[in-house]
Amino acid sequence: MSIAMSPVQMDVRVESLRLKAPFRISGHTFLDVPVARVTLRQGGMTGCGEAAGVYYLQDAPAQMIETIEAQREAIEAGITRAQLLALLPPGGARNAIDCALWDLDAKRARQPAWKLAGMHEVIPRITTFTLGVDAPDVMAKGAQAFVGARAIKMKLSGDPEADAARVAAVHAARPDAWLGVDANQGFTRDALESLVPALLDARVRLIEQPLARGCEAELEGFDCPIPLAADESVQGLTDIEGLVGRFDVVNIKLDKCGGLTEALRMATKARELGLKVMVGNMVGSSLAMAPAFVLAQVCDFVDLDGPVFLAADIAPAAVYENGSIWCPDAVWGAAYASG
Repeated sequence: MSIAMSPVQMDVRVESLRLKAPFRISGHTFLDVPVARVTLRQGGMTGCGEAAGVYYLQDAPAQMIETIEAQREAIEAGITRAQLLALLPPGGARNAIDCALWDLDAKRARQPAWKLAGMHEVIPRITTFTLGVDAPDVMAKGAQAFVGARAIKMKLSGDPEADAARVAAVHAARPDAWLGVDANQGFTRDALESLVPALLDARVRLIEQPLARGCEAELEGFDCPIPLAADESVQGLTDIEGLVGRFDVVNIKLDKCGGLTEALRMATKARELGLKVMVGNMVGSSLAMAPAFVLAQVCDFVDLDGPVFLAADIAPAAVYENGSIWCPDAVWGAAYASG
């Protein structure tokens, strides 16, 4: 019996990834990261995918598992990535399955996943390393601890005065680094406008998701001298057109949009509309970073530092060196059967 006709077997489970230390953003503190892992087996070949979901949409791994199990029959019948787009909405469940299918398809085709995505090569990409919200001196020490980092992203609280002190301290500690900030929906427009001069003084190059999701219209007419990136304001392909005139950059995360298949389509659409493209992550192991690393090849900004916050990663793992991320094919999407 050919591989194409052999049955697919699916295993799905929740795993908890322990963080080295609590990680704080505006309105949320993470102590660990539960993820859903999907393994598809067919004809001696294995494809794997990992997803953390979207916490602020209550898209948690336990619910993702229920969604996946409800579609077990269709998945084990041999679903394609194109069929999966129609079967499930954007979110973590679709992401885990989609990435497992990419991995399995690479084995079937005896080509790495990046070649299946139409790329001629992959190269290391400079990635941001993220500082959680904390006291200015603590964040400055954290920035100094990112030895070799060439790009640093700071989480902010939404308090302009306190955040101005944070960015000033980090800039003083690492004047050599590219700096971005992420408000995680924490600002009002007035607060944002009051903070911009301090961001300019600190040579901040990108502001991510300043206002709450649903308040995008408030950015119309706001001539910000620093590019604005949409994160929570863009979940999938259908959200991109609404960003034009409000944001400059689209932050694509596989957990939000439901996998690499839609992520690549989003990148193409964003370019067509004159928007720059960023790839981000919801924190996870190198199994989650590897498919996002494929997308990173066509992005202007890369934020794939999730595994550096974990107490333990998978093996083999993504390589962080000289401020860049490199995902060897052996991590995911390799052109050989993994058993």
